[in-house]
Amino acid sequence: MSDDASSELRAVRIAGSPHDMGLALGRAGRAAVHDVLCPLDYWAAVTDPAHDAAVARMATRTKAVFPWIYQELQGLADGLGLPFRQVMAWNCRGDLMSNVPDGCTTVQFPCDVPVIAHNEDGLPEFRGHAFMIDAAPLDAPEFTALCYPGSIPGHTFAMTGAGLVQAVNNLRLRDVSPQIPRMVVGRAVLACGNVGDALDVLSRENQCGGFHFTLAQVGDGVIHSIEFGGGAAVHRQIDTPSAHANHALHLDLPHGQSVTQSSADRQKRATDLIEGGIRDALAILRDKGGQGLPIHRCHPDDPDHENTLATAIIRVEKGGLRWEVYDQRSTQPVHARPERDR
Repeated sequence: MSDDASSELRAVRIAGSPHDMGLALGRAGRAAVHDVLCPLDYWAAVTDPAHDAAVARMATRTKAVFPWIYQELQGLADGLGLPFRQVMAWNCRGDLMSNVPDGCTTVQFPCDVPVIAHNEDGLPEFRGHAFMIDAAPLDAPEFTALCYPGSIPGHTFAMTGAGLVQAVNNLRLRDVSPQIPRMVVGRAVLACGNVGDALDVLSRENQCGGFHFTLAQVGDGVIHSIEFGGGAAVHRQIDTPSAHANHALHLDLPHGQSVTQSSADRQKRATDLIEGGIRDALAILRDKGGQGLPIHRCHPDDPDHENTLATAIIRVEKGGLRWEVYDQRSTQPVHARPERDR
């Protein structure tokens, strides 16, 4: 992974036991969490003691099913210098509340060399504080992922040493009774040896807030779309060029979901561009046209309080993954693999 000194996305390398990994993540994001995140109303709302029972329930389930992720969360809290209860709650934010600021748009191009491309949209205050990690766990595939300060990986975009690609969109499901954090499920996927194992995890552990995953793996040749949460999951194979903009298109839940104007506008605009024959994934994800709110989000007054922090273009080639990551405004990749001349 390259590291451009001018990039808004610095590179962080972590390795070792789950606690060691979490500790390094916490130290990497500590200043931003204390200076940027903790003063925000979102942090206060998510970490409110009113959620303690739900957070404790999800922590217990995490410890029972994925004890290594529980240890990673403990390390994260230690590295951040914050109480475990607060850090656990923050990593349950999309299970506790449906209006947290996690947006995102994913483009899916099935072809001889499948392409998954993703805009990661999050808190504007995190611009310049999100970071790329190269992770080397003790007993799982290595991976590269975008991380937010204070959060475990597995809920943005990632590429693993097993040849697995993950791109994640928020779903704002209503009235969920969560048993496990959706971010823990996303983290578990990064440890899977193949896409089949990842699909098994999502079919078992979906009593959580809502996510949409786009998954693909070297050698599989298929782009998989999975919407899950609230105790259900829908898996589809993507056969035609498609887009997904953080609301469920196929998941049927009794209490429904919230679809923001931005989400609806981005879904329509991306679909219109694809149906119009555009096959340049970066052009779609950088698009600011259309009559509604834009796909590429840079406005300080965004109605969902979300801005595009990073864009990933990932090609699933027969011999491995080739990917490029851009920060909010860069015209050239700020991180890439295999490395390219710049």
